Amino acid sequence: MRTIRQPDDAYVYTLSAVHPPIASVACNETVVIETIDAFEGKLRSSSDLYSQKCPGPPRANPQTGPISVEGAKPGDTLVVHIHNIEPAESFAVTALIPEFGGLTGTSLTATLDRPLPESTRILPIEDGALRFNDTTMLPLEPFLGTLGTAPDLEAISSLVPGYWGGNMDCIETCSGSSVWLPVHNEGAIFFVGDAHARQGDGELTGVAAEMSARVTISFAVLKGRTIRWPRIETADYLMAIGSARPLEDAARIAWKELITWLAEDFAFDTLEAYQLLGLAGQMRLGNMVDPNYSMVAKISKRWLPSQATDRD
Repeated sequence: MRTIRQPDDAYVYTLSAVHPPIASVACNETVVIETIDAFEGKLRSSSDLYSQKCPGPPRANPQTGPISVEGAKPGDTLVVHIHNIEPAESFAVTALIPEFGGLTGTSLTATLDRPLPESTRILPIEDGALRFNDTTMLPLEPFLGTLGTAPDLEAISSLVPGYWGGNMDCIETCSGSSVWLPVHNEGAIFFVGDAHARQGDGELTGVAAEMSARVTISFAVLKGRTIRWPRIETADYLMAIGSARPLEDAARIAWKELITWLAEDFAFDTLEAYQLLGLAGQMRLGNMVDPNYSMVAKISKRWLPSQATDRD
């Protein structure tokens, strides 16, 4: 199995088609992609502070990529099958960063309050769990905080989620999930990084348990299938992700995309799907700290017809 890593550790910080692909992958080819943690691997002890190790303009969420997927063209949908996510090191790291997080003043939510004190916490990985402190062990629940395809024309910071995917911080992008992403460029131009060992709903502090990872992935291309926003399929659920500010707009986007999916593939009338989600839909907060917020709308497959309509 082929391993893809960033040449010379020259990670990228924007999702853009201007970056030359570091690899080309065939449909249905399984590859291992190496990613580095959101802090470029620079926070390795409690004495390493973000403001000292990662100064200057924001350089967070380094991405491996882009990766070109053979046969993908604008108007198609890229399906990313996530087979496995494993830590590349024996620890993860979390932190409190000045003017960043859900319960402190930030550059986008300006206040006169003083920033919270900065700190770094190293989380050893032991027997499939994270050691938070001497008494608390948290199960390892790895997922990909950031994955997406390059948008058309724009160069988007890897910190920002949107219709291209990006920094959605949704715990559902985990092993066993298939993530659907819109294709806007030849080859799809796929990026991935920001793996998390685990995260609470909303990524409250702005930082999850950040880790470097080895990610086993394969790709499929749905030819001529156009979607507007990322979708996720698992054995049990269909999901759609919306990213925007304010938070309720992110929720509306996710619900609308999920309704569209039910109408396209499961023969629901739009208003019938709307009512079904009003009775059986579920919603979870991905993040409430990024430049856009992300919400995940979901429906259990138990409430859907046993056979979907032809997706081709």
